[in-house]
Amino acid sequence: MYDETIDTRLEETGLKEECGVFGIYDFDGNDVASTVYYGLFALQHRGQESCGIAVSETNGPKGKVTSHKGMGLVNEVFEPEHLEQMKGDIGVGHVRYSTAGASTRENAQPLVLNYVKGTLALAHNGNLINAVKLRHDLEYTGAIFQTTIDSEVIAYHIARERLNTKTVEDAVNRACQKIEGAYSLVVMSPRKLIGARDPFGFKPLCIGKRENSYIITSETCALDTIGAEFVRDVLPGETVTITPDGGIVSDLSRALPNEQEARCIFEYIYFARPDSHIDGVSVYASRIQAGRFLAMDSSVEADLVVGVPESGNAAALGYSLQSGIPYGTAFVKNGYVGRTFIKPKQSSRESSVKVKLNVLKEAVDGKRVIMIDDSIVRGTTSDRIVRMLREAGASQVHVRISSPPFLWPCYFGTDVPAREQLIAYNRSVEEIRELIGADSLGYLDIGRLRGMANGLPICTGCFNGNYPIAPPTEDIRGQYEK
Repeated sequence: MYDETIDTRLEETGLKEECGVFGIYDFDGNDVASTVYYGLFALQHRGQESCGIAVSETNGPKGKVTSHKGMGLVNEVFEPEHLEQMKGDIGVGHVRYSTAGASTRENAQPLVLNYVKGTLALAHNGNLINAVKLRHDLEYTGAIFQTTIDSEVIAYHIARERLNTKTVEDAVNRACQKIEGAYSLVVMSPRKLIGARDPFGFKPLCIGKRENSYIITSETCALDTIGAEFVRDVLPGETVTITPDGGIVSDLSRALPNEQEARCIFEYIYFARPDSHIDGVSVYASRIQAGRFLAMDSSVEADLVVGVPESGNAAALGYSLQSGIPYGTAFVKNGYVGRTFIKPKQSSRESSVKVKLNVLKEAVDGKRVIMIDDSIVRGTTSDRIVRMLREAGASQVHVRISSPPFLWPCYFGTDVPAREQLIAYNRSVEEIRELIGADSLGYLDIGRLRGMANGLPICTGCFNGNYPIAPPTEDIRGQYEK
């Protein structure tokens, strides 16, 4: 069985985050705070530690931004009076989770920065690999930081570049040429809404339209929630500007050849909501396909296929469709418990598994069960779920994982820890099977990943160490992960 001592998380402080962003420009002059609020509700799965909204009146005092942010879920941070007091027809919002101890109100976004050219508000999803150097350089030229997040480094660079550019979008572009790593940004100036995506396309970003409003957000599910139509994805390396006349101006000067793009496959495997589409690919369909691949490559005789909710469900259905083994429901999920994978401390993960899930004994008693999950990172959750199935009467538990083994850390915004903390580090599949207590264990083959994303270029760094950008040096990496 699983030895809990191998799963103790090293203490970390750093600039790593996985978040959701939302921005809207209403050309009829309507207040947008409530719309941003509902958009953030749709993105709550992308971060549950803090959230915030900032709005500006394009016809009001130039540079005036009203904001509110705090620790907790969207419905915990915002009361009706907060939204009523936030007057503005242009707004940005953010939901965040940290991967370290820096889970504080100071690090909540959007960041609002007052500078000589006015005011800007920034919401960022991703992670910069040169943030330590850029921050160091800025501090030596007089910058005083109020947070410990890399997003503030981006905001400072935009403000500084704005001193030498004609437009704020030019400043965003110049700043993006200096930063390296994963970023999907929404930037609000007093008269414009700007979206920018890194050249590799690590994190999603899309454009929507509702009546006389344009929206820029992380996932299409947020567009559905507010009744907006999907217009298109922001392309990797693209900067889009929503202008006061209702136009969209595109700049692709940072774009790379298509084959150099490297979307985070984990968006399709786990992070994104199944009802979202990313770069033209249905997240739900991609998970179904992953399950089909698992059934083709890692078949086993069984009576029932079940998914670990929520991201394991679609893959389990795909496995069932391909194998002919009946698909069923074995778990009841407590919807009021956050994701175990994105809790900032390991002790929180371990204590939340049984609170989060319970097994339907009638569904699994006496049956050979195939349990489909999206990943095994540290192994804590898998061990406990296998044990729960056995305690409920399952005669066999076969585990199938809709991603390859995690062997390397991620530097681009996904909460994958140092290698020594990964259960697959220096262990064979058989050794992992024994640790989690399963009768058999199979992973999705790494060669199947691109097919799962309809052939789009993807990042596989956390599976094979082949990063699209050279990771930080060891010295920098120590600062970055500690």
